[in-house]
Parts: sequence; structure tokens; C-alpha cells
Amino acid sequence: MTRSYRIGQIVPSSNTTMETEIPAMLMARQAVRPERFTFHSSRMRMKTVKKDELAAMDAESDRCALELSDARVDVLGYACLVAIMSMGHGYHRSSQARLHARTADNGGAAPVVTSAGALVDALKVMGAKRIALVAPYMKPLTELVVDYIRHEDIEVSDWRALEIPDNLEVGRHDPALLPAIVAGMDTRGVDAIVLSACVQMPSLPSVAKVEAMTGKPVVTAAIATTYAMLKALDLEPVVPGAGALLSGAW
Repeated sequence: MTRSYRIGQIVPSSNTTMETEIPAMLMARQAVRPERFTFHSSRMRMKTVKKDELAAMDAESDRCALELSDARVDVLGYACLVAIMSMGHGYHRSSQARLHARTADNGGAAPVVTSAGALVDALKVMGAKRIALVAPYMKPLTELVVDYIRHEDIEVSDWRALEIPDNLEVGRHDPALLPAIVAGMDTRGVDAIVLSACVQMPSLPSVAKVEAMTGKPVVTAAIATTYAMLKALDLEPVVPGAGALLSGAW
């Protein structure tokens, strides 16, 4: 009997990509594996990617976890990397534990994945000690992301901040522009490239091209989140066409 899994997503109100790329990957997986997936979201209010607005949004995540646990989802994904990383070093661990406790208190215990924790963990799974990174955020927020990752013992040797403050505009950024951005970066000596350190900036269509262009494994926040969700469900983390991390090599 084919089992169906309910994928819960805690999503910023202005995010339009998390509910596009993660379902696209898991639907692609259905072509090569028997499991099936449905998708269920709860939203936190956020329009502009600013530190104070991100903190206010994060305070709504407990409500979202409760709402999704009402639906008895099998795993929850928190879909805002910078909101977690802007809250201080290691915050993804306390956030995941707190939100899991909310689901358990509601009688619908489910593992919780944050895109921030998923990206850090994915880089460690890949053995990446040095990375290059592209982010859509303003420079001060990108610097917080870089510092957060460095605090996890991963060197960020080169990075680009695209400085797009409006979250809707982040979602409209053309992923076809990403290969040229990476071509202008120093990727020599890096172990992996983070093509999008943001689940709102579309990147999936360009992952294979950047891997071919650079000869480096490419990961994104959305790919890392998908990997972490599949691992949390004890499913093989394989998705065709979604880069090295989901190729079955790890």
C-alpha cells in the first residue's frame, strides 16, 4: 500500500516560492519512489525583510505550529532562513525544539525542520568546509547569515548580497540570472555553492547549470529543507533533477 505523507509548512505571508519549489521536488520524487505527499501551510505576517519585522514574524511561528498540528501533519518546515539566523547563533536548534513541543502539547507531535538548520546540516552532510553563497538580502542581513554559518564551523569564502528588501520582489527574481552571478564569484577551493540562501528566492531551474558550470555541488535552502524533511520522515532523500544533495550520494 502506498503511504501518503502530510507536509506542513510555516510560511511568511509574502512567500510565494516555498509552496512552489518544495512541492515541485517532492512531486518529482513521486516518479521514482512510491510515497505520495500533500501540502499544508500556515502563514506568519511579513512583507519587508528587516530584522525587526523578522523578529515579529518569528513570534507567530508557535501559532502556526499549533495550527498545522491540528491537521496532524507528519513533518513541519519553517520556511524563512534569515528570520532564524537573525535571532542569534544556534537559534535553529531552540526554535525546532520549541515548535516540536507545541505540536506534542497539541497531541499531534511531529518533527520540525527549519530552513536555517537544514542548510547548516546539509553542508555538514556534504562535508563542505568552505562555501560560496548567494543571498537576496540587504548586506547587513546577509552578513548576519554569513556569520551564523561561520559560527557553525563552515567558512564562507565569497558571498553576494543582491539587496532586494521587498519579499515579493525576492520571489520574482529570475533564477536564470543566478549562473552569471556565480560566474562573477571566486569559487576556487570551495567545497559547495549555496545558490540561494533563502527559500523565497527561486533557484531550482538553475541548479544543474551551475553544477555543470563550476564542477561543484550546488545546494539551496529549499533543497536542504526537502532533504531534511525526507530524512525526518525516514524516507530516502532522493529527488531527480534537484542537485547533488538529493542525488542519493548522501
